[in-house]
Amino acid sequence: MSSKEGAAASKKGGRGKPKASKAVSRSQKAGLQFPVLELAGNAARDNKKNRIIPRHIQLAVRNDEELGKLLGSVTIANGGVLPNINQNLLPKKTGKGRGGDIGSASQEF
Repeated sequence: MSSKEGAAASKKGGRGKPKASKAVSRSQKAGLQFPVLELAGNAARDNKKNRIIPRHIQLAVRNDEELGKLLGSVTIANGGVLPNINQNLLPKKTGKGRGGDIGSASQEF
């Protein structure tokens, strides 16, 4: 094998690709596109929009367990972040119910 043959064989692409892999690749893309677009369409509908924008794709991917695991390290441009407020930052709930009316002002006379 000469150096020219080795260089030609190591290049990406070319005639060495089997045609069957192209059909499988398209099938795999379609298998991934459908759930993402379906969930993104649902997110768009929830926000009362007709068009899917990157924000809707971000919400769809991050809220789905399997897609979130698959695309966990992917950055979606203009996707924003998921709404999340830490529980420590929320106001504390008081445990007063109906029994806590003692000593409170009332309009009944």
